[in-house]
Amino acid sequence: MSEANTPSAELKSLDRLVGTWAVTGGAEGTVRYEWMPGGFFLIQHVDLTQDGEQVSGMEMIGHLRPFGEQPGDDVVSRYYDSQGNTFDYVYELVDDKLTIWAGENGSPAYFEGKFNADGIQMTGDWVYPGGGGYASTMTRI
Repeated sequence: MSEANTPSAELKSLDRLVGTWAVTGGAEGTVRYEWMPGGFFLIQHVDLTQDGEQVSGMEMIGHLRPFGEQPGDDVVSRYYDSQGNTFDYVYELVDDKLTIWAGENGSPAYFEGKFNADGIQMTGDWVYPGGGGYASTMTRI
């Protein structure tokens, strides 16, 4: 089986996210992660309240692989929500630290969170240019 037909180690590292999480902080509610059959895409289902508004959404996380090409290097996503927004992100999980860049790798808008020792909680911050952002905690339920 070629490398293109096997999910990457970087993508498979996100298996730690699979399950349902209670989210608190600047956004409140639940998120649920599950693998699409084949293991090439991680799907996030979002049900949150942020800034007083209910937001439902879905995110597809994996490597871009245009027709006839090899998969891209970064683990990227496209997020779709009930308010008609689409957002692109880049995911990186190294040891216990998850970084999610808004747009492209190295963006000034990002989330950085760390899993606790038993992996049932992640605490971190969304950082936005100009000093905005908020703290966020996810706890496995």
